[in-house]
Amino acid sequence: QVQIVESGGGLVQPGGSLRLSCAASGSIFSIYAMGWYRQAPGKQRELVALITSGGSTNYADSVKGRFTISRDVAKNSVYLQMNSLKPEDTAVYYCNADLRDSVRKQLYWGQGTQVTVSS
Repeated sequence: QVQIVESGGGLVQPGGSLRLSCAASGSIFSIYAMGWYRQAPGKQRELVALITSGGSTNYADSVKGRFTISRDVAKNSVYLQMNSLKPEDTAVYYCNADLRDSVRKQLYWGQGTQVTVSS
């Protein structure tokens, strides 16, 4: 069994910053990639940022230059530093991990953390 737990969401004013954290725990044999997705009300879930086991990163165009994804391999953790936040960044942010557990390779999701950007 694998658990994905996010933290760090909250309410922030436009132009502010937040840092999201995500930790994977349990019967993990290897992690291929971890990423952040978000879903705003009435919209589809979209990729925000992704980091692979080799350290390659990928960002949505809307967050390039403002958000930074990083990881701590020893802790099976990934972080999302969000700067210059805009109201349109308001969403529930989900962490996922593409990994091999004790049975097979599969994708795990966290429960989500709310980020609200508002004055």
